Amino acid sequence: MANWSDPRTDSVGFDRAAPAAGQVAFDAGLRSYMLSVYNYMASGVLLTGIVAMLFAQSGMAEQILMGPGILKYVLMFSPLAFVMVLSFGINKLSTQAAQMIYWAYAVVMGLSLSSIFLVYTGESIAQTFFATAAAFAGLSLFGYTTKKDLSGFGTFLIMGVVGLLVASVINIFLQSSAMAFVISALGVLIFAGLTAYDTQRIKSMYAYVAGTDMVGKTVIMGALSLYLDFINMFMFLLNFMGNRE
Repeated sequence: MANWSDPRTDSVGFDRAAPAAGQVAFDAGLRSYMLSVYNYMASGVLLTGIVAMLFAQSGMAEQILMGPGILKYVLMFSPLAFVMVLSFGINKLSTQAAQMIYWAYAVVMGLSLSSIFLVYTGESIAQTFFATAAAFAGLSLFGYTTKKDLSGFGTFLIMGVVGLLVASVINIFLQSSAMAFVISALGVLIFAGLTAYDTQRIKSMYAYVAGTDMVGKTVIMGALSLYLDFINMFMFLLNFMGNRE
């Protein structure tokens, strides 16, 4: 990006209206870009919630996810396959293909998460959802507006996610309620931090993709990152706020 306040440009008598107009155009493009990211993210979360609720109400969720058979494991792990396809294949995919995979991922995630309606009361799920939405909005706004560079926290937070995964696998065998509580508490904090970090990272990406055919793909990947932050923060918070059936 050009440095619009570079004093060297002023000293040679350049028209100051030109860089000002360029900055206005860039800011307008950035707002449109971030609005698209948030629209995709929010629509994905909404689609996931609707699919999860309908699948649970149909009775099929209890039959498949709570019963024997390999199908429940397919539903549990298939969302990971969609994330890997988008993450590693985004450069080869067209924008339209990336969008279709994102929506398919949101649907499959809804099927996988439908089990929460079998475990927790609808009221506690709704309360946790709105609490998560409020926290997400505040954290994302902070990440968007802060002048502090959050990139230094990225590696630490990613390592935290890896640690959570390892601890969660270990606790499958230990079945420790104390360890589950610690994992949930750390999970909320880590994904809260990732929400602010990812928002700033997504915002900064616009400077590199503005005016290129990568904008659409970057929007999808940005929405996916924020979607994952929201869903994970919601699930960990549900362990605290959720009342079981």
